[in-house]
Amino acid sequence: MKTDTVAIFNAEQTAGLLGFVELVSAIESACTEYTKGSIAAPERQVVPFPQGGVMLSMPATAHDIGIHKLVNVTPGNRALGLPTIHGVVSVFDGKTGQELCVLDGPTVTARRTAAVSMLGLKTFLPAAPTHVALIGTGTQALGHIEALAALYPGLRVTAVGTSLPKAQAFVDTHQHLPLQLLATTALPNDVDAVITLTTSSVPVYQQPARAGLLLIGVGAFKPELAEIGPSTLLASQIYVDDPAGARHEAGDLIQAKIDWSGVLPLSHALSHGAPFHQPIVFKTVGCAAWDLAAARCALAKIKSAT
Repeated sequence: MKTDTVAIFNAEQTAGLLGFVELVSAIESACTEYTKGSIAAPERQVVPFPQGGVMLSMPATAHDIGIHKLVNVTPGNRALGLPTIHGVVSVFDGKTGQELCVLDGPTVTARRTAAVSMLGLKTFLPAAPTHVALIGTGTQALGHIEALAALYPGLRVTAVGTSLPKAQAFVDTHQHLPLQLLATTALPNDVDAVITLTTSSVPVYQQPARAGLLLIGVGAFKPELAEIGPSTLLASQIYVDDPAGARHEAGDLIQAKIDWSGVLPLSHALSHGAPFHQPIVFKTVGCAAWDLAAARCALAKIKSAT
């Protein structure tokens, strides 16, 4: 809908503006810009609600546009039958500061998060994956399975759940996607990559690190959360999407007491290549620069439709 000159897009419309092919490319470019300082994206500000929720403020600016993502995370909404995340991404002209559009915040977050993982697959695997396992069947898993279907049609994808009925329900819901879907409670041995997508406070992946298996950690976004065990992390080359944010938010790495001097940013692999002969863990925590990249995609799609 439009209010005067500012277009406001709901969740479905926002998803339609964020194709994964374009989004992965935009985030790859933004990653280089962010590293060079061409995108300013300070660490997110967290303001508590009295009822136990939090308001997250994430601005970012570049030469062409600025964005401000403002989202509220309210765990108590589950008991009310409401989504736990609400919010918006406001997009502004980089020269005049004028409002350009407003995007659905949870949709932007889910799709750009999945796109960062897809960039990880592209960067840290020597060839396109043939079999990927998703640990977790919640909201983040939804965004990732849609991304895999868009970028790797025909791919084998195994959903690993805490129970077989839960994993099977996730698979049944997504049978329409062009993927070979399997449901299980045990991790298969022949996967190229494992993506952890839970909010667990204890590791859900503790297998020995090995070269040829890419591990992408997505779900642990607070210090008290941890999806990947210390022994796996300490035996791997670790990359992060945002080094500044990871030091405060990557619970897996914080709890494992990793040596931060050995952790490399994603941008390093983009410019220097990845050590495929080593076990690799790619940990993501998110960054407003990736939301800015998503806004660029949305604006390009809007412009092409007019």
